[in-house]
Amino acid sequence: MALLQFTEILFAVSKEHLRLGKCGEEIAVDFLKEQGYKIIARNYKSRFGEIDIIARDKDTLCFVEVKTRHSDKYGLPEEAVTRLKQRQIAKSALSFLKARALLDKKARFDVVSIIYAKDNPKRELIKDAFELDAHFC
Repeated sequence: MALLQFTEILFAVSKEHLRLGKCGEEIAVDFLKEQGYKIIARNYKSRFGEIDIIARDKDTLCFVEVKTRHSDKYGLPEEAVTRLKQRQIAKSALSFLKARALLDKKARFDVVSIIYAKDNPKRELIKDAFELDAHFC
């Protein structure tokens, strides 16, 4: 019985985590549009991972990671974009660029950080959050 209860709790937490993530992505899309970005794709999947949002900011293609938290109790949302996550995003971005013959276009990696507390999201756009280094390839 205890294992069943633990599984139910774990499922509920996972479901809430997914709901918060999807909500954060919706907020991020609206926020990026307010900043003048044109959304090109959402939840782009490659064999390397997923990119939350691909958008154009003027003449630059932006690969955007969205991180949403209820609070900063365990750190800021953008701190969850680890080197491993950056590498996955970079490889997925290269896959996107190669598949569409866009390797000659300007591109960058942005992060939208959202703290969603009391139905009042605090949003922050971090442009050029990290760079594509040779070790990502």
